[in-house]
Amino acid sequence: MARSLAGEILPRGVALPTASVPQTSDPRFCLTELAGRLVELSGDGASAVLTAATKLMLDAQAAREPAAWIGTDESCFFPPDVAESGVDLTALVVVRVPVVNLAAISGKRRHDQLASLLAVAAERLMRSGAFGLVLLDLGKQHALTQPLQSRLLGLAQHHQTAVLCLTEKSAQEASIGSLVSLRVHVGRTWLGGERFACELQVRKDKRRGPVWSEQEVCRGPMGLR
Repeated sequence: MARSLAGEILPRGVALPTASVPQTSDPRFCLTELAGRLVELSGDGASAVLTAATKLMLDAQAAREPAAWIGTDESCFFPPDVAESGVDLTALVVVRVPVVNLAAISGKRRHDQLASLLAVAAERLMRSGAFGLVLLDLGKQHALTQPLQSRLLGLAQHHQTAVLCLTEKSAQEASIGSLVSLRVHVGRTWLGGERFACELQVRKDKRRGPVWSEQEVCRGPMGLR
């Protein structure tokens, strides 16, 4: 457990509000804001993206909305860290796509194939209408064709599911596609010890325009220290 500056006990890896960090009320990076949208959450490193994604998983579970994480068997997803942050792993669906079958393929074609397999897995889960949050860990490949994006967006709107595509890239790089409704880039700054500032900066927002950001102080779980 972690303690905020005000003395409140909170789970590790979750935002710790402090007097020095302004809190935004509307809009916020939360399940309600993202429902029915195709969202890209990018970061310069996997750990920063995972921190923000974990916050969304906690938000979904607090609202009793089933969540799913879809990635390859080389994904940065580490269950002990996620559990330490407060996520109930027994209520989280985790799908891992093996990459061994693509060993003979290289370059852009391999990236495209991986992204396609991940998107198809997400599509199958979303067709059930049972999920409030689906996280699609694309990693560094960033590839998602327009037809795949279109199908995911249609299912997101139909079932009011928040679909997050997680990518590792700089804030200056382009979004994965024109159908992305919200692009958020997350950065982290170490503050000393086990504390770091996690800043979410909107790069594109079709509903509100890129005019908002969110910053919180977090404590990294064991795997990120």
